[in-house]
Amino acid sequence: MPLFKFEKNPPIPQHLSITENEWMNPQWQMQNALKKEADFACYFDLQSDESSVFHGASDLFNIRCTPYYASLAQNKPHHPIRKILMPNTRELVSENQEMLDPLGEKRNLKSRRLIHRYSDRALLLITDFCSVYCRYCTRKHFTGQDQVLAKKEELDEALLYIKSHPGIKEVIISGGDPLTLSDAVLDRVFFEIRKIEHVEIIRLGSRMPVVCPQRITEDLCRILKKYKPVYFMNHFNHPKEITELAAQKLEMIVDHGVPSFNQMVLLNGVNNHEAIVQALSRRMLYLRVKPYYMFQCDPSKGTDYLRTSISNSLKIQKNLWGHLSGLAMPNLAVDIPNGGGKTYYSPNFETERQDNTIFYRGWDGVEGAYVSPNDSEIIEPIDAEDYFSEWDLIRNSKK
Repeated sequence: MPLFKFEKNPPIPQHLSITENEWMNPQWQMQNALKKEADFACYFDLQSDESSVFHGASDLFNIRCTPYYASLAQNKPHHPIRKILMPNTRELVSENQEMLDPLGEKRNLKSRRLIHRYSDRALLLITDFCSVYCRYCTRKHFTGQDQVLAKKEELDEALLYIKSHPGIKEVIISGGDPLTLSDAVLDRVFFEIRKIEHVEIIRLGSRMPVVCPQRITEDLCRILKKYKPVYFMNHFNHPKEITELAAQKLEMIVDHGVPSFNQMVLLNGVNNHEAIVQALSRRMLYLRVKPYYMFQCDPSKGTDYLRTSISNSLKIQKNLWGHLSGLAMPNLAVDIPNGGGKTYYSPNFETERQDNTIFYRGWDGVEGAYVSPNDSEIIEPIDAEDYFSEWDLIRNSKK
C-alpha cells in the first residue's frame, strides 16, 4: 500500500466526446489547449476579473493550458491550480515592482538561444513554447512568442559558444518547455551536446510531468538514460498537482536512472504555508524526487498579485526547520533582480560570539557553544594545487 494517497486522475470532461486513448495522447492535449474565453468557459464558471481579461488586453502574456491541467482545478473559484493557469485582470495592475526580464537574462545572452550567467553552466533556450503558460512566468520576455523550435543556425551558434568555453561543465536545456518537442528532436540535441567533451552534466527543465504527464513515456526515458548523466528538473508547486498519473510518470523517470529534483515557487494564496510546502516536499521525496528550491516569485510583469512577502517566506522556512530532514527541505532562494543571480536564506541560530566561542540556540530552543580553531592553525591542503588548473578554467570561463 502506498504511504500517500495522491490526487485522483481527473476524469475526461463531459463536454468532450473523446476516447480514453485520445485523452492520454500528449499531442491531443497540446493540440486542444485552452486559449480563448470560450475554451475556459467549458471548464470554469468564469469570474468577472477572469472573463474580462480576454477583451482588449493585447499586451497580456500568452494564454494556453492543457485540458488535463484545467481539469485539476475542478471549477472551484479559489482552487490553487486555477490561480496558476487562469489569466486575470490583476495581471494588468502593477503596484510594487514589475520587470519584463527580472533575471537580467538579456544582458547575459551570448547567442540568440544561449544564456551564460554562472561560470560553470549555460542555459540553452531550445524552444519558447509551453503547453501551459503559468501566469507567474519569469521569462515573459522570451516565452510564448510562437518561435517553437530554435532554428538550426541558432542551435549551431549556441553549441559553438559552449564548445569554445571549456569551463562550462553543465548545460541546462530549457525554454519554454523542451518536452513540447518530439523525441527525435530531443535525441538530436542531446547527441550534439554529448559530443562536447568538457560538458559533464545535462539538465532538462520541464513542467510536463505536472501539466501533461502523458508526455512522459518509456521511449523518452530511454533517451534520457542514453545520454547520462542527465538530471530532470521538475516544477511542482502544490500537492494537488501530484495525481496518480503524475506520480507514476515521476517514478518512471527515476526508474530509468535519471536523478530528479523539484523546484517550486512560493505563490500568494496558492502554496505559501508551511503545511502545504511540507506536504509537497514529502510526497516528492517519497517518489524519489529531491525538493531542491522554493523560490521567491520573481517580479515578472503582471505577477504582483501572486507574489508573497520575503517575511512570509522566511516564516515558512523557520516553521519547517527541524521538522523536515535535509533530504526533504528545499532551499529558500531569491533571484536578485536585474541579473544579480541567486541568493539563499537559512535561519540564523547564532546568538553570541566571545573570541573563538560561538553560541547557538537551535530550532527547538536547545543551546550550545562551538569553540572554533584559531585561523593561525588553519593549513591549506597539500594537494590543492593539483586542482588549480581545473578551478581556474571554470572561474574564467566567461572571459
